Formats: sequence, structure tokens, C-alpha cells
Amino acid sequence: MSDKSKKYAERWSSSLQSNYGVPSLAIASGKGSILTDVDGKKYLDFLGGIATSVLGQAHPAVVTAVSKQIKTLGHVSNFYMHPGVIDLAQALQEMVGEKSARVFFCNSGAEANEAALKLSRKLGKTRVVATQGAFHGRTMGALSLTGQPKKRDPFTPLLSEVVHVPYGDIESITQAIDGDTAMVIVEPIMGEAGVVVPPKGYLKTIRKLCTKHGALMVVDAVQTGVGRTGEWFGFEQEGITPDVITLAKGLGGGLPIGAMIAIGKAGKLFAPGDHGSTFGGNPVACASALAVIKVIRKEKLLPKVKKKGARIKKVLSTCDGVLEVRGEGLLIGIVLEHPDAVHVQELLQDRGVLVNAATDSVIRIAPALTVSDAQISKFLSVFTKVMQEVSYV
Repeated sequence: MSDKSKKYAERWSSSLQSNYGVPSLAIASGKGSILTDVDGKKYLDFLGGIATSVLGQAHPAVVTAVSKQIKTLGHVSNFYMHPGVIDLAQALQEMVGEKSARVFFCNSGAEANEAALKLSRKLGKTRVVATQGAFHGRTMGALSLTGQPKKRDPFTPLLSEVVHVPYGDIESITQAIDGDTAMVIVEPIMGEAGVVVPPKGYLKTIRKLCTKHGALMVVDAVQTGVGRTGEWFGFEQEGITPDVITLAKGLGGGLPIGAMIAIGKAGKLFAPGDHGSTFGGNPVACASALAVIKVIRKEKLLPKVKKKGARIKKVLSTCDGVLEVRGEGLLIGIVLEHPDAVHVQELLQDRGVLVNAATDSVIRIAPALTVSDAQISKFLSVFTKVMQEVSYV
């Protein structure tokens, strides 16, 4: 760490709480998939702000939309309407393909999942089924849904009527869902757990069970949504329509916005005064989200995401030290033969490539949907060399 970086680290430690520890990099600027630190060193960003910067940094469409909006209207609260929030809600309706969809806007994935949890209480039931290893947020309600004891245990007692079953296990979830179940929440692909893909038919089974028992099927598409998998939400391949979809991360293209989309009868459960958010549907965040959606459509990025992801998976599947490559589109988990993920992450960072050690043995990548073929080639080259080095140690 350079002297300049050390000074930033010292200032961080003296002014911020320690929940993140002290990050190893201080980023000063970015353009597309390239980040530059305070020392001027450039990095190829293959984490994308944890699947958030779907168009990379400083995309012209986002810059233009946000700049224009902040000059016009910055904030009005939800006592009043503004055109952007209506335009974005209707754009999400179109993405879902259901005119019955109704949108609640918030600021993050955790808030979106909190809203879904609260919505389920309108059914008059309190039991919730979630999955082991899942991540749904860190606020107390969302943390109750999260299936990771390491994150949950220090903050117990949490909500008591949440049952966690093994992810992808159809028999277990069939036994868990009953007439007392208010909602079932599931990720189409578990991101933080190491990009875990469920077996075919898993989501379809949950849909049928929720319909049978009168429970809300909530799909947490916070990480898989907004084109990350090559589809808008990540569940489309199962041919289902959930009752609720939660979004955040990539929706704002880097600005904080979340959405809880309720479909059909679920869209009519909230009544005036049931829920709210001061900043939810903020004009500037809505402008950014609309720009993101328009660019994805205009540049026809969804099929390109699938093609890019397939290329990465094909090359890495034969890489030294790699046991398995899983995921969809540009949400990919690289399963290592040994629990060297943190070391691999550090070596890649030293060589100017940013990734995430999701678990001890899984490297997670989630680059911008606009990442170029040349940048993918560079990533594959650097990653392959690093794995050769690690394999020889």
C-alpha cells in the first residue's frame, strides 16, 4: 500500500465504523469497466460493484439522464407524483409482462425484501420459508430471511417463524410449505453463497406449492436482475410468474434504488399508509434506472450477456485448479479445487483485476454487461496465469 493509500486508510479508520474493516483500495475514478485508484493504478473491474454497475462507470446515457434530472427536480417525497417514477414503474411492468404488476420503490435490496416480508403479513399469516445459504439483506427482517448463521447469530433473536431449508432440495421445500405459510423467498441463483444454481424445475415446483397453499412466491432478483443472467430477472427459463419480485443493485446502474414488484392479487394488498419510503422513487435515481433499461434494450445486451458468459465459462472450465464453473450470463462462480479463493483474489488484484472471493473456494465475477471482448480476453489471460501460479505452489 502506497503512502497516499495509507493516509486514506488512516482517515477511514478514524472516521468510519469498523463493520467493513479497512478496504485495501481507494478508488478515485472509473470509466466503463476500468477503475483507477488514488495512485493512478488502473484495474479491470470484474465485480461491477457487486453486480451493480451494469453499464460500467460514467456511462454517457446515465451521466446525461442524471445531470438533466438533478438540474430539473432533485426530490419531492411521495406526497407528490413526478413523471420519472411513473415512467419507471411502467417500464418494470413491461419487463415483467404483467399489467397487473404494481411497484413499490425503495433504496436497496434489503429494503425491497423488507417490503415483501411486510406485504406477506397482509395475508394474515406469519410463517416464512427461506433457504440455507441465501442472502437477502442485513436489516433485521431481511437478516431473518438470510440463511447464513455467521451473519444471523450475533443479532438473535430474529423473527421466529422463518424456516430455512436446503437450497435446490425439492423434497425439503415441498415438506416445508403448508397452509400456514405466508411467503416463500428464493433467489434464482444464490449469489453470495458462491453462485449456486438450482436444479431445473426447482422454481416451478415452488410456484405450484405457493399457489396450492396460498403463499406468496417471492423471487429475490436483487443480484440476478436487470439483465445480469441474460434475462431481465433470472427466473424466466422456468416459465413462471412469481407473486413478488425484488430488485435493486443493477437497477440504478450505480445509484441507490430498489423495487418490490407485486403481481396480480399481491399488487392490491398494500393500502394507503401501509408502507413508505422518503427517498423511494427519487427523481434522480429513477432517471438513472430508466437510462439503464433503455440502454440494455437499445444495444440488445441480453443476448450478448449470454454469449459473453458462455465464452468465459468455456475457457475457465479447462483452467488449472478450477473444479467447476457455474452461473448464468455474467454472474459466474469459479469453483476452485482448493480453498484458495482469498489468495487468488489478492493475486488478481495485484495484477490489476478485481473479483470477489464469495467463499473459501469460489471466485465470483459479475462484470458490467457492457464489458468488451478484449477485456474478457484480458481477464481470462490474467486469471489463467494466476491459477497456474497457485497450482504450482
